Amino acid sequence: MDKNFLWGGATAANQCEGAYTEGNKGLSIMDVMTNGSKTHKRLITDGIDENYYYPNHDGNRFYEHYKEDIELMAEMGFKCYRMSIAWSRIYPNGGDKTPNEEGLKFYDKVFSELKKYDIEPVVTLSHYEMPLHLVKKYGSWRNRKVIDFFVTYSQTVMERYKDYVRYWITFNEINAIEFMPYFPAGLVIEENEDRNQVIYQAAHHMLVASAKVVQLAHRINPNNKVGCMTLFGVNYPRTCHPDDVLKAEFTNYEFLGIPDVQVFGYYTDYQLSLYKRKNVKLVMEKGDEEILKNGKVDFCSFSYYMSMVQGEKRDGETHAKGNMVAGLENPYLQSNEWGWQIDPVGLRITLNYLYQRYRIPLFIVENGLGAEDVLLDDGTIHDDYRISYLNKHLIEMKKAVEVDRVPLIGYTMWGWIDLVSAGSGEMKKRYGFVYVDKDDLGNGTYNRYKKDSFYWYKEVIRTNGESLK
Repeated sequence: MDKNFLWGGATAANQCEGAYTEGNKGLSIMDVMTNGSKTHKRLITDGIDENYYYPNHDGNRFYEHYKEDIELMAEMGFKCYRMSIAWSRIYPNGGDKTPNEEGLKFYDKVFSELKKYDIEPVVTLSHYEMPLHLVKKYGSWRNRKVIDFFVTYSQTVMERYKDYVRYWITFNEINAIEFMPYFPAGLVIEENEDRNQVIYQAAHHMLVASAKVVQLAHRINPNNKVGCMTLFGVNYPRTCHPDDVLKAEFTNYEFLGIPDVQVFGYYTDYQLSLYKRKNVKLVMEKGDEEILKNGKVDFCSFSYYMSMVQGEKRDGETHAKGNMVAGLENPYLQSNEWGWQIDPVGLRITLNYLYQRYRIPLFIVENGLGAEDVLLDDGTIHDDYRISYLNKHLIEMKKAVEVDRVPLIGYTMWGWIDLVSAGSGEMKKRYGFVYVDKDDLGNGTYNRYKKDSFYWYKEVIRTNGESLK
């Protein structure tokens, strides 16, 4: 691996910070999501209802533990930390006239601490946590006015932290809007609405906002690198029947239709054809095409948890479970406790697929294994299953870089420390190298404990991947 390769870990503000009203922070869309489990979904409530538990209110208390947590990153040898800024901590209502200085000062401290240990921040501007007020008053990204609010917020933080941050990501997984519109865009589709029209129009507004912010970032600091972030794992055909191959390939196109705009600077013919088939009449204002053209991203970052299988479903066949969406079960793969299928080779295939399509540097910013870890009486956690999962994926990543010559900026393992699951709201679905003593109802000391994987990843970074075998 290149000597400048960025090894690290990733989190999102809404899943780890906690302190949901401290420092004049406003409510975000995740602050009104209840806890869930394997058997019941998280609910979105109208404000805070005392009859429910909201796990994101506490997260893993990074807001209090940031110094300790960054010291743990440094002990592992992190070269970078992919994190997000909570929009509602900077602009509590999303479009306030002036930013919240207390929120800005919190991130001043975080970035200063990271700099002390030479850890490069990779900052996502909006990661599943937009201000709730924008949903209530403006209908979220349905409304074009939200573009200006986002650009103002982005300008505030990019100017404030221009001496600390050079890698920025505009939005986390815009393409998830097609499957779970609330997470990336705060959208709740009403019964009388055309779902496709609402989703794709909102996505267009986000794409225009992203392009504007890319241009802004380059003006603020020419050394800034701005990326998109997409949910993607390659889709395989279930057989070599041409119909299955076609379905798999078209599914790949549909997953990438939104990041295509961020990379190419325009809507592909396939995406426009898809909109026509779905009877979507995209409203574009004068100048939008020029904004998209001039706001192309510098790199493509993505999350990879699994590959998927597409084809004609047969009697008795079931769909696999997955991150937001999944295809048919792959009989050649094993699954984790939540039914997500494990495919290390799929990461190598995905890296090659994305690079051959985009021809710009890539960045793996999410990859990891959720599992029910056990804290033993002596304070140890033996997670050989996580080590095995990550080891196999990183070996395939190395092959993509060293054999296939895919330009890869870095790798940030998702949930380097235990945090609240976005999909289920659980705490027991643990990803981290570091165990946080909190249960699914918020009980616990919130003390941190190093898992066996902590020491394994430390050696991977120390040897720049040479210890992988």
